[in-house]
Amino acid sequence: MPHISPVLWQFLVKWMTNFALFPPEASRIAPQMDALYFFMVLVSLIGLTIVILLLTSFSILYSKKRHPVAVQVEGSTLLEATWTIVPLGLFLVMFVWGALIYFRVYTPPANAMNIYVVGKQWMWKAEHPGGQHEINSLHVPAGRAVQLTLISQDVFHSFSIPAFRVKREAIPGRYTTVWFEATTPGTYHLFCTQYCGTEHSHMIGDVVVLSPDDYKKWLASSTSGASLAQNGERLFASLSCNACHNTRPDARGPNLANVYGSKLRLSNGQTIVADEAYLRSAILNPSQNVMQGYAPIMPTYQGQVSEDGVIALVEYIKNLNSDYRVQQTTNTTELLPTNEGKAAPAGQKATGSTPAGQGMVKQ
Repeated sequence: MPHISPVLWQFLVKWMTNFALFPPEASRIAPQMDALYFFMVLVSLIGLTIVILLLTSFSILYSKKRHPVAVQVEGSTLLEATWTIVPLGLFLVMFVWGALIYFRVYTPPANAMNIYVVGKQWMWKAEHPGGQHEINSLHVPAGRAVQLTLISQDVFHSFSIPAFRVKREAIPGRYTTVWFEATTPGTYHLFCTQYCGTEHSHMIGDVVVLSPDDYKKWLASSTSGASLAQNGERLFASLSCNACHNTRPDARGPNLANVYGSKLRLSNGQTIVADEAYLRSAILNPSQNVMQGYAPIMPTYQGQVSEDGVIALVEYIKNLNSDYRVQQTTNTTELLPTNEGKAAPAGQKATGSTPAGQGMVKQ
């Protein structure tokens, strides 16, 4: 905080931290949010002080003892304009400042590492792309942007890390995102700040920030043996999604290679971006966005695939960037560990794939 005395700032931080009134600043966005917060507090205190001083002064100056007979006081256009324009200007500064921070917090950078977080009564489950799973705990590296893709499995929850100044709602049936960049290794509190049932107060956990080297060691020691994309590929085969989504000319479903992030045209002429939310909808509600060139024949997997399974399928599709993996899944109907790492045919890459529903089609 360069605009505040370093000694005063350290006193405020240590005093409020030691008395549990103010969490530490452990993310890159935290100082910016605190600056806005203290600005709002300062403006409020100044306004309160002015009101108290004016009230006290007027009570004394215009008391009945000093003015037994009432005196008519004429209004002042300048004064009225001042107390209208100045507060309006301050409020607009707060609004613009807060909007800039809001859009920054809820717009993840393109290179952010994505971690899925599923809320349910009464726990948080984190799923890393490499297959690591955590309950009421989240391990992240320091100095790297981390995007959280949140969803609830039952009721509304709210994912909050006070030390990072991060809070985002986990909503049933819909992905929400938030991101942060942790700056200081350590262990920080994780809360649900939305009342979600009788054991809401037990829905707590820890966020463990590790150095990049320690985070790599944690990943290596916590792997489940298969990534989310690999789990999604197995599920894709077991659900027989490859019966329609394959590379044959007469395929009843679209080719899913490179579908993630592309613009798809719907049967009503509109276009939609195939992001995580779209892929999830295409699996669970395929009739919602029927794609141009394909019949609405895909069945819904609502109630048949868990939220964890949907996440795995979405990751599989996101990582499917060639026809080679589709062909392998079609031919073998299951992922064989020995196939991993084999060279793909010339001109093709061997990567993971995923299921899509009728919601994905040709441009």
